[in-house]
Amino acid sequence: MPTTQRSAIFIDGANLYATTKALGFDIDYKKLLKEFQSRENLLRAFYYTAMIEDQEYSSIRPLIDWLDYNGYRVVTKPVKEFTDSMDRRKYKGNMDIELAIDALELSTHIDHMILFSGDGDFRSLVEAMQRRGVKVTVISTIQTQPAMISDELRRQADEFVDLASLAGRIGRDPGERPVRAPGEAPSRYRGEGRTNPGLENRYGIRQPEAEE
Repeated sequence: MPTTQRSAIFIDGANLYATTKALGFDIDYKKLLKEFQSRENLLRAFYYTAMIEDQEYSSIRPLIDWLDYNGYRVVTKPVKEFTDSMDRRKYKGNMDIELAIDALELSTHIDHMILFSGDGDFRSLVEAMQRRGVKVTVISTIQTQPAMISDELRRQADEFVDLASLAGRIGRDPGERPVRAPGEAPSRYRGEGRTNPGLENRYGIRQPEAEE
């Protein structure tokens, strides 16, 4: 049974993706939500990611659409393109400010902040939340070389949970991966109620079939 402790999840999408890739498993976001809903009174679950605006189809779009329809508050912004000193095209899409503002605005309504990120830039945010009486749990990993979490962030957190220890409860079961027929193109799902084999393949989440 969940406790009365009010909590909110804040997911740094790019950082979590890099962490799970380093650990060798994929997140099942439906399981993740249920896991924390079963523990306490989960008020919000935020997911932050930057996206390339002019890209006709992005591989992350199916995930964003699914999260938006299934209990997550998705926060996105356009990726900024620039050219470095070697005349190479680069992209930048930092969501730290958006995450920090949402957390601080919600601080008077929650008792517990659950941060999925190992980015040391969040140390000041964690400290600010703690000054407001909010307990902060940081979820990342030290099981990789190098560790995916900065030492200063880990030290600042009230509690550190290694993501590797949650893999069995929130990881996608490889056995659930559907088989795509040879030559079958991936669906270009836009959140319109169609099944997307690529979505379940990549993230272990299923969209219902569209109503006839």
